[in-house]
Amino acid sequence: MEMAISFHNSYLKAPSINPNPKLPLPKQLFGLNLSSLSSFNSKTTCLKFRSRNLTKPVKCSVSQATQPATEKKSQLMRRRDIRNIAIVAHVDHGKTTLVDAMLKQSKVFRDNQFVQERVMDSNDLERERGITILSKNTSITYKDTKINIIDTPGHSDFGGEVERILNMVDGVLLVVDSVEGPMPQTRFVLKKALEFGLAVVVVVNKIDRPSARPDFVINSTFELFIELNATDEQCDFQVIYASGIKGKAGLSPDNLAEDLGPLFESIIRCIPGPRIDKDGALQMLATNIEYDEHKGRIAIGRLHAGVLQRGMEVRVCTSEDSCRYARISELFVYEKFSRIPAERVEAGDICAVCGIEDIQIGETIADKTSGKPLPAIKVEEPTVKMAFSINTSPFVGREGKYVTSRNLRDRLYRELERNLAMRVEDGETADTFIVSGRGTLHITILIENMRREGYEFMVGPPKVINKKIDDKLLEPYEIATVEVPEEHMGAVVELLGKRRGQMIDMQGVGSEGTTFLKYKIPTRGLLGLRNAILTASRGTAILNTIFDSYGPWAGDIITRDQGSLVAFEDGSSSSYALASSQERGQMFIGPGMEVYKGQIVGIHQRPGDLSLNVCKKKAATNIRSNKEQTVVLDTPLDYSLDDCIEYIQEDELVEVTPSSIRMCKNPKFAAAKKSR
Repeated sequence: MEMAISFHNSYLKAPSINPNPKLPLPKQLFGLNLSSLSSFNSKTTCLKFRSRNLTKPVKCSVSQATQPATEKKSQLMRRRDIRNIAIVAHVDHGKTTLVDAMLKQSKVFRDNQFVQERVMDSNDLERERGITILSKNTSITYKDTKINIIDTPGHSDFGGEVERILNMVDGVLLVVDSVEGPMPQTRFVLKKALEFGLAVVVVVNKIDRPSARPDFVINSTFELFIELNATDEQCDFQVIYASGIKGKAGLSPDNLAEDLGPLFESIIRCIPGPRIDKDGALQMLATNIEYDEHKGRIAIGRLHAGVLQRGMEVRVCTSEDSCRYARISELFVYEKFSRIPAERVEAGDICAVCGIEDIQIGETIADKTSGKPLPAIKVEEPTVKMAFSINTSPFVGREGKYVTSRNLRDRLYRELERNLAMRVEDGETADTFIVSGRGTLHITILIENMRREGYEFMVGPPKVINKKIDDKLLEPYEIATVEVPEEHMGAVVELLGKRRGQMIDMQGVGSEGTTFLKYKIPTRGLLGLRNAILTASRGTAILNTIFDSYGPWAGDIITRDQGSLVAFEDGSSSSYALASSQERGQMFIGPGMEVYKGQIVGIHQRPGDLSLNVCKKKAATNIRSNKEQTVVLDTPLDYSLDDCIEYIQEDELVEVTPSSIRMCKNPKFAAAKKSR
């Protein structure tokens, strides 16, 4: 038996002082008089006993004493056979990998079944980028208890997905990396979970990393709870140490069980069952929407009260005044890794409902006679906007299927139905639309999806959404954290300083010679920063950002020092022309590519734009040459959609088609310059 004594703030509460009542408690320990400990307040003293025997059931550290009183007060009962949990964390802390291990160990798949990695990331874009974009439901069964699991995105740009699904759950698994500790998105998701009053189980993941520092991570997480004004009970969180990729978990970092048993036990014991009104009037909040070609719109949500049956007549409410009637054609519940048809669903479970054609996220499916709507879902406001317009380049219609402003408008407004954190407004002209989102990545994912669906359009550079309060101009600020090797730290600090960043914290991380920098920086300064930081650190830096607050205007920020190389005629690029053009800067195109007047073909090595002829052919003469001159061309830069959006400035556009991404000068700005 290993024993550790620690004295904490008034937030940690001890389990029983004597773990085994049959054994007598020693009178003294390390010179400490234990007989006097009975007079101590348990909230000021913490004695922890860690058992090497992990088969022993987990004792939840969350205080259970307050729960019965709350239940009597609200006259609601709890279901003991269901747990609804969300797995939340910062990006790359191992949420989806942990869900994989939970699914495998609960025998969701056959022993001989091939299961791909990160099985919850089912979207093509999620697999390519290695990130979770949409929250997804699944369920497992452990000791006769059904556990509904929701996997959530880790990027701050998709924070709207996290805010939305927290309505469906009663507790969260907060996954924290054993080296990095709490990161910006950890703070955001934890803040939201605490606001909803959810139970939290902290999972220190990747405990098998060589430079793991679990004590530092637990202390940092505890400090974060206090910063976010958590209650005493919430601060007394259960900690589980795990390695998601190996499928192991335990109550001590040095002694993991052979499976995730301790994690499942802590979910059952520390996260309460859903509080329901079993005999009350039907209430279900539509938290997510999916679309099926055969079944139409499918509303997903948790049943808060009553019983939902297939074929039932219901009332769909947006507010007290506006309600309409509908009929449930099909009903599904989540079982293992699929949706299973059900005849009836009782309060507390998460289900999917078909048959309501026009249902929107945030609407309530209620009892036909006495149903009342639940409070609407609120998400935080967007901070970045981009202008979408129809394609006006000479190559319009060559590659895309949907090219008109009507197609573009319909698709953008359709996105609002399931993307709550996004806003779409009509622009200055009939063929321009302003799309606002949580960040550049949020809008870039929409652009990439539209491109794959066959849309062809143009987008302008990202701009921040400013506010004016009491005649003062305010702009959004973000907290940026950068992990960078020590040898590249100087270049990164200089770069962030130029972008009006203010350093908040700097510390060494682990034994790998990495420095952790924390900055408060205007959102404007982050536009185009990712590529610049990667260049300055030779690809070794990791940048993470999250919205902090609105603050005073920071002044002018120069985000790009170099101009663009612009083609000044239509045609096909030639090796002969590119050989002389590449001396002026780095090229985006190779020989034999179609270009048009105004297209950006490279980066100028000096400030200001330069027009080039990249279609020039070598003049043919009747003089015989001894040999043809060989031309050595540099490899052109291959810019992705994200890179192009980061690169462009005020007078430039990105042309997006299903097969190619090009950049060009905005003809409206060129016309305005001529008129001057």
